[in-house]
Amino acid sequence: MFGKVLIANRGEIALRIARACREMGIRVVAVHSTEDSDTAVVRYADEAVCVGPAPARRSYLNIPAIVEAALRTGADAVHPGYGFLSEDPDFAEVCANNGITFIGPPPSVLASLGDKIQARSLMSTAGLPLLPGSTGPLDDTEDARAAADGIGFPVIIKAAAGGGGRGMRVVHDPDDFERAYLETRATAQVLFGSSAVFVERYLDRARHVEVQVLCDSHGNAIHLGERDCTVQRRHQKLIEESPAPGLPSELTARIGEAAVRGALAAGYVGAGTFEFLVDYSGCFYFMEVNPRIQVEHPVTEMVTGVDLVREQLRVAAGERLGLRQSEVSRIGAAIECRINAENPALDFVPTPGLLTEVVWPSGPFVRVDTHLSSGSRVSSAYDSLLAKLIVVGADRAQALARMRRALAELHVAGPGVHTTRDFLGQVLEHPSFVRAEHSTVLVDHIVTTGVGNISRR
Repeated sequence: MFGKVLIANRGEIALRIARACREMGIRVVAVHSTEDSDTAVVRYADEAVCVGPAPARRSYLNIPAIVEAALRTGADAVHPGYGFLSEDPDFAEVCANNGITFIGPPPSVLASLGDKIQARSLMSTAGLPLLPGSTGPLDDTEDARAAADGIGFPVIIKAAAGGGGRGMRVVHDPDDFERAYLETRATAQVLFGSSAVFVERYLDRARHVEVQVLCDSHGNAIHLGERDCTVQRRHQKLIEESPAPGLPSELTARIGEAAVRGALAAGYVGAGTFEFLVDYSGCFYFMEVNPRIQVEHPVTEMVTGVDLVREQLRVAAGERLGLRQSEVSRIGAAIECRINAENPALDFVPTPGLLTEVVWPSGPFVRVDTHLSSGSRVSSAYDSLLAKLIVVGADRAQALARMRRALAELHVAGPGVHTTRDFLGQVLEHPSFVRAEHSTVLVDHIVTTGVGNISRR
């Protein structure tokens, strides 16, 4: 096992990883920007190294500075968390070239799965069902339009190198296609350094279901069940739960088996998530792989009892998986709400600022993953996530009741700071969500119809 791990991330996930390391007797190195010099993980870590100023490209995306910090502190391994460099094959390769273990898939796997066109081809070969789409990058407007016409509208234009819900554009009207295509290519170039895009059929009303997989370097792969991530705004998840409600167990079992098959075909190592769309006829389609720990991993941990970060560390150290597929069991139901510093009344615009009052929920069967407290400052330089609120119950009805109670206990205030708390409460009360009949358009429906009162707090 590693003696020292450098965490190349910030916020709640950095603190989550640090705590897992502490439990395993592993020393922790935290890297931070000048903006984050007094954050919770910096205070918690055994050592801390400043890797640059506030802008992420000069700190948390600064590969030379992070690798130098690892070498200088004698770290055996680097855990990238999620976001930032977690899916960067170049970073993984630089770590390997310097004798540092990258806690994640090999660089070649990151490269193949990071290109969505390659990933689609690989998963098709492995027998996973795909939505109709282009088989290669579309570099010409006429070719792109021809592909869209052949698929049938509505379509979604996706950046081949995209991720995290960015670099996508849905097109319902054929007359809007050319503009959307050109804008998506331009956005992809800015965000990802590549203008390559492809076109895929868009499902207007679908469920977004993902499967948590764990793989070791000895050819073993398992899944820990599915999570439902259907409640989203701008392709960004707001609520996640496990198991996926309202779906037949036979269907979710097939989705889980498909994820494991895809992971083995890709030569996957570590923790990862295979994402699927499920339509209302019961068909499911592969979307993408997130080759890292997920923001929503706690809901899986709460129903399986498996510490996913611990398993990441064990597998990266060359150990075999700690359990077999037949030993995986889920008890009850878990729900996670992402508490963001955003104003739902203004299209979820971020609202950074000083937090003057913070009360996190507590009590039985409640978990809060956060790095913030009263007196913390939410920076405009980074993601607006304040905390992840997770509850578990004997069944979904009990989990929903506990989440409503926990949201009512939550209080975050500060000059100009708004949160998504009350909006999430609206979603939890929406009849289609309660009945598990909702789809990916639920949030848009609530916003556009003005159902309930969107708080400005």
